[in-house]
Amino acid sequence: MAQLYFRYGAMNSGKTIEILKVAHNYEEQGKHVIIMTSGLDNRDGLGKVSSRIGMKRDAQPIFPETDIYSEISRNVKNISAILVDEAQFLTRDNVLQLTKIVDQLHIPVLAFGLKNDFQNHLFEGSEALLLFADKIEEIKTICWFCGRKATMNLRVNDNGPVYEGEQVQIGGNESYYPVCREHYFHPLLNK
Repeated sequence: MAQLYFRYGAMNSGKTIEILKVAHNYEEQGKHVIIMTSGLDNRDGLGKVSSRIGMKRDAQPIFPETDIYSEISRNVKNISAILVDEAQFLTRDNVLQLTKIVDQLHIPVLAFGLKNDFQNHLFEGSEALLLFADKIEEIKTICWFCGRKATMNLRVNDNGPVYEGEQVQIGGNESYYPVCREHYFHPLLNK
């Protein structure tokens, strides 16, 4: 039975590596997967899924106006799974389209992304996935400063913490650290 999975984790928890691993496992068995990612994250080019360790794959970009269900229903034959990276940037409508793919086309969907932003607010896509996913799993990583479990994303600029600003600012290790709650509020940064 197909299900909608939401696998979330803080920055640097290996979400993209997990997508690439899942895709490899399906493809090694001769099965076809569709990899999708948010059109907002274009650091390595539009429609690219890339990990910090250098692995990357082409992916279909998703924009707020994308009708994912229509796109997938045109090519439903031989699709074993749909893998979605940067799922936090999806809209609620995008997530509802994923539920329709699972429920009506019987294709499993595995969505990977951040749960909360740098202000500890839920992203729209993450909130919808937390509400509608059949299975929710945390991908764990450690705090940048102490080694405890990281549950938050600290935005940094000029070696100082940033707690205000636009929700979306695309970036990697130069802009964000995975942190525990203590070091979110009291980061060990040298100003």
